[in-house]
Amino acid sequence: MMDIALNRLTTKKALYERIAKQGTVSKGDLMPLFDIKTSTMNRLIDELLSEKLIIESGFGPSNGGRKPILFRINPSWGYFFGLEISRFYSTLGLYDMAMNPMSITRWRMDEDMTPEKFIKQAATTIRSLLLDHKLTIERIKGIGIGAVGPLDRDAGIILNPLYFPAKGWMNVPICKLIEEQIGIMAKLDNGANTALLGENWAMRESQLQHMLYVHAGVSLRSSMMSYGHIVHGSVDREGSIGQMIIQTDGPRLHDKGNYGALEAYVSVQAIERKAQSEAKLGRVGLISRSAVRPEDIRYDLLLSELALENPVTLELFLKSARHLGIGLANLINIFHPECIVLGGTLINSHESFYRTAIEVAIDNTYHYPEYTPHFSKGILREDAVATGAALMMWRDMSV
Repeated sequence: MMDIALNRLTTKKALYERIAKQGTVSKGDLMPLFDIKTSTMNRLIDELLSEKLIIESGFGPSNGGRKPILFRINPSWGYFFGLEISRFYSTLGLYDMAMNPMSITRWRMDEDMTPEKFIKQAATTIRSLLLDHKLTIERIKGIGIGAVGPLDRDAGIILNPLYFPAKGWMNVPICKLIEEQIGIMAKLDNGANTALLGENWAMRESQLQHMLYVHAGVSLRSSMMSYGHIVHGSVDREGSIGQMIIQTDGPRLHDKGNYGALEAYVSVQAIERKAQSEAKLGRVGLISRSAVRPEDIRYDLLLSELALENPVTLELFLKSARHLGIGLANLINIFHPECIVLGGTLINSHESFYRTAIEVAIDNTYHYPEYTPHFSKGILREDAVATGAALMMWRDMSV
């Protein structure tokens, strides 16, 4: 009897998620997707209606008989927060049941943004959003958190991330702190994973099942999705893709990193170091402001030169893009995704960076052109992590 009840609950949840993904749908549209009797379908639809999880949404076109009733999820049944914790900024979004963003706000992660101050900032912002939208805390079903790693997902702890401007971001029980301070159930995952969840949801009409997400910025982060589910390993180590060796006798970026690893060629720090090194060797034209000392060259300055179409600076970035293309080809040849979503400041630094990385990846993709993956900068972009974090909680919701 318990197995039957469990299976029924699973079918009910799957039915609810299908209605959510399709937007508006009739019973006739749903029946071919589920191996259940018509009477069972009617009973589950009636339960979802009585619980106000779904609502009627007019009538569909007639096929000769009565027009079918259309159903959609009730967007105001409950709400979710999605929180991104990144190195330079954090994002908090409020979403309804259909994952429509009601409010999205950001704040900088400067040297004063310790975990204690961060929690106060998040709590204040959440209370303000609840007040703005005339919602009580009881209407909130959970808050999903997408953060830079490494993480202990099960314990809800941010372990020891690199490059945070503020001190104290080590072994932070972020879920416990959020729950105690705000009173909302929280769940943690790697920001790359939640970004991929968000982009997959935004592209749901394409029904993509196998996707790859790569973020190239201060570090390299990646996430994989197979059959619509995030692929988790036994550990969640931030920047593991950055340790992919692409040149055995190459440099390494950190004392503990691999020699010839991808991060030594494709990261903000790698580009800064390369620019500083070439400036010390007298490379002319790297930056137009010659008064800047080589050791003072920073990424923001290089971006300014890139915006001015400085050819020497552009070539510096394109070398990095070609190395990224090799790394992407390695991942593609292993995983064979349908779609690769690329994000991060390097991807958005210049259109030529994005195009070059893709061209190199395609040139080194095995079975091309018989197998041709699709590349995208995504639909949600800077909102992907927060949206996917909220969606993670939505998926975990009991129905």
